[in-house]
Amino acid sequence: MSSEGQKPADTDKIKPAEDRWRLNYVTGNLFSCPKEEALAHCISEDCRMGAGIAVTFKQKFKGVSELKEQKKLTGQCAVLKRDRRFIYYLITKKKASQKPTYDSLRLSLKDMKLHCEKNGVTKISMPRIGCGLDRLEWARVSKILEQVFNHTNISITVYSLPMRAETTCLGACGEGGRARCPGESNLHKKGF
Repeated sequence: MSSEGQKPADTDKIKPAEDRWRLNYVTGNLFSCPKEEALAHCISEDCRMGAGIAVTFKQKFKGVSELKEQKKLTGQCAVLKRDRRFIYYLITKKKASQKPTYDSLRLSLKDMKLHCEKNGVTKISMPRIGCGLDRLEWARVSKILEQVFNHTNISITVYSLPMRAETTCLGACGEGGRARCPGESNLHKKGF
């Protein structure tokens, strides 16, 4: 077949791929992210938020009664709107004293994705969700994030504590950085 008579492709009109999914990593304070970026973290159905970074979310954004009024169940995502951003509360377990499952995390992330797509959210900042006090493994959680958000235009930035703070925690508690480390809770209360 000859290519004579065919016009060359007009590369100026080629649209960029719609997928802009990216997983970025930042060391630092989650709450220093740009004010227009959505935030996300994991909580329980009872909305207790009594430990870890959830305490800081509760102090900064209030709204516990607003969250409870939404009556979200495990595997869903509650949402607050604060100024120009959405704050996502991934409901990954029934009670604060329980541990989440990878399935409940996946379901709550899918629910968050639907809200993002309906509301034009393209950037979300979060801690290493489910991996602090909840003890999920980041390697598995990051794979779930990729599976859920791949083929979207949503980019996610994951914030981690500075190495110095993590080292302080490791040395102070002598538990090898396990979730029960008392230093970790204090670091989160300082806004990390």
